[in-house]
Amino acid sequence: MENFDASLSTYFKALLGPRDTRVKGWFLLDNYIPTFICSVIYLLIVWLGPKYMKNRQPFSCRRILVVYNLGLTLLSLYMFCELVTGVWEGRYNFFCQGTRSAGEADMKIIRVLWWYYFSKLIEFMDTFFFILRKNNHQITVLHVYHHASMLNIWWFVMNWVPCGHSYFGATLNSFIHVLMYSYYGLSSVPSMRPYLWWKKYITQGQLLQFVLTIIQTSCGVIWPCTFPLGWLYFQIGYMISLIALFTNFYIQTYNKKGASRRKEYLKDHQNGSVAAVNGHTNSFSPLENNVKPRKQRKD
Repeated sequence: MENFDASLSTYFKALLGPRDTRVKGWFLLDNYIPTFICSVIYLLIVWLGPKYMKNRQPFSCRRILVVYNLGLTLLSLYMFCELVTGVWEGRYNFFCQGTRSAGEADMKIIRVLWWYYFSKLIEFMDTFFFILRKNNHQITVLHVYHHASMLNIWWFVMNWVPCGHSYFGATLNSFIHVLMYSYYGLSSVPSMRPYLWWKKYITQGQLLQFVLTIIQTSCGVIWPCTFPLGWLYFQIGYMISLIALFTNFYIQTYNKKGASRRKEYLKDHQNGSVAAVNGHTNSFSPLENNVKPRKQRKD
């Protein structure tokens, strides 16, 4: 195993250059294998979980969902505020910012971005709750792609470009997640559902986030600094893939046929609430002892 780890590190160094020594010894960052194993376990659960739950009653999970979503809302708010103040203190350049030009402010950004990386591991629970609640129609290609890829991408970001120009997308995403997980948390409370109106705008905000990230990343390509260009090109490509998938999801969810199906679905589930965000529809209908199988949506 040690020989394999050494070979893997040598390969990464040859491909990406030397690692950033400022994160040496940090939890989960020294070795890629734990992150990779977590991702494989995640994909196995995505595959096997619905099979295990097929002939079992769904779990409500309502109370734990309230706590879980509240926790992620607060964590996202913390990361957003810390990133904004770190960027301000370091006088970060919007057009291009290197990874070793802001002193202590860079270390503040690195510490927050580690939490951002770790939050992607926590967010695997989104999918696990869908499986436990037998909301399998919510586990879309977009949802799995987004969740599985982000953890792995950010392991590499944290080891090679843990600050500088890497801050922008994480800052926007943390803000969007404040809105998204607060919506999820409130949707878990039946009495709050009639007052939740912004689910459509969360998906629009996510698409806007990707476009703004491409614009800001492109600035680093047009007006380069010491930030590695390869990472910028990769981020532009990844954002394009998310825009394509989220746009397809948005069209399918909010076109006329989707709206018609959604009305029929809500009519059949009078206490339900459908949240079309983050690549899945999030349904919070009360679960009782005698639960009838849910009618799977085609959109």
